[in-house]
Amino acid sequence: MACARIPHRLGPVDRDGHRLIRYSTTSIRKPVTVLNILLLPFALTASTSALPLLERKTISLVLANRLADAAIMSCRAINKEAVVAVVDRGGNLIALQRGDDIGPHNTTAAQRKAFTALSTKTTTAALAQRAATDPTSRNLLTVPELLLLGGGVPLVVDGVVVGGIGVAGSGGAANDEHCATEAIAQVLSVTKSRR
Repeated sequence: MACARIPHRLGPVDRDGHRLIRYSTTSIRKPVTVLNILLLPFALTASTSALPLLERKTISLVLANRLADAAIMSCRAINKEAVVAVVDRGGNLIALQRGDDIGPHNTTAAQRKAFTALSTKTTTAALAQRAATDPTSRNLLTVPELLLLGGGVPLVVDGVVVGGIGVAGSGGAANDEHCATEAIAQVLSVTKSRR
């Protein structure tokens, strides 16, 4: 509904002898026609089609839970328990599973490993090795959100990093990374074959 200010009438004269005009606000209603209603979706489509929006893949809750389940099972296959965290492409925690009798610090460690793998697009074991041997990479240790311990692996689909998985508490970085990579091989290869 549109509004218009329309001169209502002439008012009294001010001190300088000028006549004051009084306004009233009047609404102008346009009739809604069937044609307007039918054309609305086309108008909305036309206005949004020119926007530079991006479409990106990310990890779903179902996929995150499958990865976490597979990682827990992989750790149990080597007689270990662990905590598994899966984050989406934005670093948001999607799934977290904790095995029995795992220290509480491992929950945070698993999530930070997953975030680190996602953010740096590389395994946390490779980052730890790089930080130990390359003085310029040593600064990564000062970034509080990153954890440079093995067990974090980026989740890559069609060459694009879509999330990260982190495993902690299975008795060392090698075991953690083994459980993560086994889960990825098991779940993501099945997901690819279904397409």
